[in-house]
Amino acid sequence: MDRRPGSDPREKIKDCFRKFIAFMFTQVGVGALVVCYAILGAVSFMHIEKDNPDSQLEDVKRWRLKCAENLWNVTVSMNVFNETAFIHKANEVLMIFQSNITSAIHLGYNGRSAEDIWSFPAALMYSLSVFTMIGYGNVVPKTVWGKIVTIAYACFGIPIYILYFCNMGKVLAQSFKWLYITAHECSRRDDTLFEDAEGPAKKKITVPSTACLWVISFYIVTGTIMFGAWEKWNYLDSTYFCVISLCKIGFGDFVPGANIADSAGGSHLKLVINFIYVLLGMGLVAMCYNLMCEDVRVKVRELKEDLKNCLDDITLKITVCMNDTKYYHHKQNRQIK
Repeated sequence: MDRRPGSDPREKIKDCFRKFIAFMFTQVGVGALVVCYAILGAVSFMHIEKDNPDSQLEDVKRWRLKCAENLWNVTVSMNVFNETAFIHKANEVLMIFQSNITSAIHLGYNGRSAEDIWSFPAALMYSLSVFTMIGYGNVVPKTVWGKIVTIAYACFGIPIYILYFCNMGKVLAQSFKWLYITAHECSRRDDTLFEDAEGPAKKKITVPSTACLWVISFYIVTGTIMFGAWEKWNYLDSTYFCVISLCKIGFGDFVPGANIADSAGGSHLKLVINFIYVLLGMGLVAMCYNLMCEDVRVKVRELKEDLKNCLDDITLKITVCMNDTKYYHHKQNRQIK
């Protein structure tokens, strides 16, 4: 009986299973890990921030009541009508209230309670903004434990995102390159596929950088139309949001479902779709980065070969010219003799 490893059906099954597991962990598994990590972070931040009272919200309520009380005291104390004195005293009270509110806004106050802020889609977007390093800033942790967990979450999440970025970029690059080569070969069926009878010609076909730019532009235009229709943004603001999100700048001045008064269901749906849009967009950016790097490497190699051929031609022409000159002088000397 043949006992070689290649002839054993069980070994073949085990080998196929190992390859499948390896594929899952390097490609699909990394994407699933990113999604699961984001969901785990969303649930954790919801639990931490919702279960702790928002002291800032209570401070703002207390300041508002204090301002109203002080204004009433100013009105009562001035039983003689004096417009100048009343405006001066009321302005002092309002300036104190304005200063307190401004300080609270700088610390993240937006007038909403923790239950309204830390919904699951909002927490999911916050998790994504942490480990992708976008950092919109419209939702921030206010508790001590929330800040500690954010630090740990970023330290473990950023390497996972980098792994996702590299793997997803390779997968999408290979898929897009296969589609491009297939379309390229279909459009040029008159080109020969074989150099001789020994085997196929090894023609290096790369995806041009312009094709990558068209893909990213189409994705940005799609997001521009989608978010413009949802959020009532103009096309400039929508394009601005898509670009700063995909470039991982994330100022936070434009976030779907967070900057306008909207129903809870609609706002949550927009945040979830924004999560998917940004995550897929990061994969497309990684894909274009890989393809453009390959295209640049091929073009640099071709430029190097062209320069080498050019220098060889120049050297050959100089050598021929010098030999012709020597032959001419030698012939003249012989005629003179």
